[in-house]
Amino acid sequence: MNKTDLINSIADKSGLTKKDVESVLNSFLGEVTDALANGEKVQLIGFGTFETRKRSGRTGRNPQTGQEIVIAESTVPVFKAGNKLKEAVK
Repeated sequence: MNKTDLINSIADKSGLTKKDVESVLNSFLGEVTDALANGEKVQLIGFGTFETRKRSGRTGRNPQTGQEIVIAESTVPVFKAGNKLKEAVK
């Protein structure tokens, strides 16, 4: 399912227009992105938690040349599924 499919499905089930659903979805994604960029976490009880984690620097290899390269420390987004979501997927 892609974003368009999700918008269509929510619009059909909720009775809202596709334009309204797209606006709400874009706002939700923007708020989650902003929160993660500010180092906050977003917790949706039963669904899951969006947060960031530090990935430490390490040494890697260029697969084409075999040369060692240094991979810098980075911050990455992470999603941890909640219990209700895990049960629904089982």
